[in-house]
Amino acid sequence: MRKLLYLLPLAAFVGLAGYFAVALLSDRDPHELPSALIDKPAPAFDLPSLLGGANVTSAGLQGQVVVVNFFASWCVPCRLEHPVLMRLANQEKVAMIGIAYKDKPEAAKKQLDDSGNPYRSVGLDLSGRTGIDFGVYGVPETYVIDKTGRIRRKFVGPLSPEAVERELLPLLHRLSQP
Repeated sequence: MRKLLYLLPLAAFVGLAGYFAVALLSDRDPHELPSALIDKPAPAFDLPSLLGGANVTSAGLQGQVVVVNFFASWCVPCRLEHPVLMRLANQEKVAMIGIAYKDKPEAAKKQLDDSGNPYRSVGLDLSGRTGIDFGVYGVPETYVIDKTGRIRRKFVGPLSPEAVERELLPLLHRLSQP
């Protein structure tokens, strides 16, 4: 019986080594965080508008392909991503909705005033509840929602020009086809 106790750490080590070997040899991208919401309806939300006017709602997204971007003025990666979003809005004419995540309204508005506003509308998620419903790990996060209101892709972290060209734009093109 005592000999079995000495083998227990060895068995645990072999088990962990096997787990890590399988994880390293799999085709899954380790930088991609999975989302349980892919191909499921986007969570319902009704947020006050940062820029005044009507609330920003999930119902307002129906019937169009839209990119929803969670951002915050206090988020350094969001600032790095901002020129990419501006290019998407201006050159590619991508419909984008911004959600200011746990941000002060005056700080979020100032950032958009200073850097430009790539969004068609901006909702204020002051409590972070909408972010939780979407499964946001941290900002920035970007979601592609199809015409039926289903989440088709999630991008974690700042969008890079390469990811936009290689993944986002082709997906938006496919989803926009009749």
